Amino acid sequence: MPAGTLRRIAILPDAVANQIAAGEVVERPASVVKELIENALDAGARQVRVAVENGGKTLIEVADDGSGMTADEAVLALDRHATSKIHAIGDLVGIATFGFRGEALPAIASVSRLTLGSAARDGDGTEVGVTGGRVDQVRDMARQRGTTVTARALFFNTPARRKFLRSAASESRAIWDVTATLALSHPGIGFELTLDGRPRLVVPPDQQPDERLAAVWGGDVVRTLIPVDYAIGGVRITGFAQRPADAQPTGRRAQLFINGRPFRDSFLVRAAEAGYRSAIHPGDRPSLYLDVAVDPGDVDVNVHPAKLEVRFRDRFAVERAVEEAIRNALGRLDAAAVLGDMPLTAPRPLWHAVEPGPAVPPTDLFSPLTADDRLAEPDDPARDMPQQFTRPALLQLADTYVCYESVDGLVIVDQHSAHERVIYEDVIRQLRGDGLPAQRLLLPITVELNDEELDVVATHAEELRRVGFEIEPFGGRAVAMHGVPNPHPRFDAAACFRELVADLARGRFGGWANRLERFAATFACRAAVKAGQSLDERSMRELLLRLFACELPPHDVHGRSTIVQLPRDELERRFGRR
Repeated sequence: MPAGTLRRIAILPDAVANQIAAGEVVERPASVVKELIENALDAGARQVRVAVENGGKTLIEVADDGSGMTADEAVLALDRHATSKIHAIGDLVGIATFGFRGEALPAIASVSRLTLGSAARDGDGTEVGVTGGRVDQVRDMARQRGTTVTARALFFNTPARRKFLRSAASESRAIWDVTATLALSHPGIGFELTLDGRPRLVVPPDQQPDERLAAVWGGDVVRTLIPVDYAIGGVRITGFAQRPADAQPTGRRAQLFINGRPFRDSFLVRAAEAGYRSAIHPGDRPSLYLDVAVDPGDVDVNVHPAKLEVRFRDRFAVERAVEEAIRNALGRLDAAAVLGDMPLTAPRPLWHAVEPGPAVPPTDLFSPLTADDRLAEPDDPARDMPQQFTRPALLQLADTYVCYESVDGLVIVDQHSAHERVIYEDVIRQLRGDGLPAQRLLLPITVELNDEELDVVATHAEELRRVGFEIEPFGGRAVAMHGVPNPHPRFDAAACFRELVADLARGRFGGWANRLERFAATFACRAAVKAGQSLDERSMRELLLRLFACELPPHDVHGRSTIVQLPRDELERRFGRR
């Protein structure tokens, strides 16, 4: 039609309207599978079977054992906007079903050769045949209760769209992803996916979430996860998050659900990652499986044609809940690394968490044991020590690891990583408050620096002051330290200062979004007691006390574990006792 030529306004024919709707709903074969499975779930199916050939281009069949349809309902279901899931405008608020738009079946039928077979009770079924959106057959048939939808020759009448489909292998992978996601969101329902006659996903009904995760994601990934269960206000977050020590820069799996409905939201994933701050190395991407439960009236799921995105009434509250849920899970001591297998849904912590209390003065850590001191006995009320490591003796292994027997096994603590966590959280409080007074030196320490390091000292002058370094220029490239921090008696102020400034200048701790956190992490690493330093028993106890009072005791600032657990069950398995 020549430019500028207008036609009269008219109502679109049903066939054209259906194909436009198909363009929104049916992007590719995986979209068809998603819509049909969601309809099966809404119908109360206990078992869903999916069969696909040639990446869905030749055949897609979805069968379920749900409530089924009568003959009249089967024919009506192929009309646009026909649905059993909403009946009034008010039903659009707080939608709890999946396929509520009433467009999927007619949209799919408009671009395929579709057969719909359904029965509301055993033996009394109906089969409807549709070609390109036109019903060409309706007949009675004997079949079991439930529904089977078969779509053949997808996009046969829209060759331009068929041309843009990807390879059969690529489309099959997309179909697997869609089926696996819905299987994860409904562990109580059985799923079978067959691709070109070969079973690719078979999971039984009535599984627990961890069992379903292991079946879909694999046992190796699931063994790196810890449970998440946290509620604040009207938001509850449940699911699983990866231990920081197992997070990697690549290969991350992130699955979000809203009231059991799969959806995508990069901001919530970032909120979850924010919960890992100071527990993983910048750049690592932990795997996540999180279900966000809110009042259905507080979320709008009708903002995307494929129902992949949602809109929250109070997004900030949801993001805060996700971040705090992750932080809460990582702070529990079952988030520490485990030697051997450990149950996912009901982990038994190898010690009891200590409620955070007032910070122990830095000079008390590793204070020398005097002749008048004695180690507290288990029943000594004068010392507020957790029973789990006052009863047994503490052992230092290789002057690096503090070991003790717990209720259910052996706990091994890396003394440097543990002290690093303690100092980091202390320094963060100091940087956000008034800081600590410096320990004045009788004779200043002079340190020569290069140009980059001098810039670092100038940039971080306030942070250095707050942790106790009093620095003044001394001429040329030298600076003089008149005051230094004193986090513990073994602290080497000059060495720590040189290493701290060099690390900051070289970007060794790069990637931290927050400058204060980067500074605190660098200082904590350099100020902490080192591996290979012998500790007396009182020092080991004080280190454990301060570690257990931290927000995230199982993890150091590099993303490594401070604690490794060896459960008694694993010991007995290794020695052939079970």
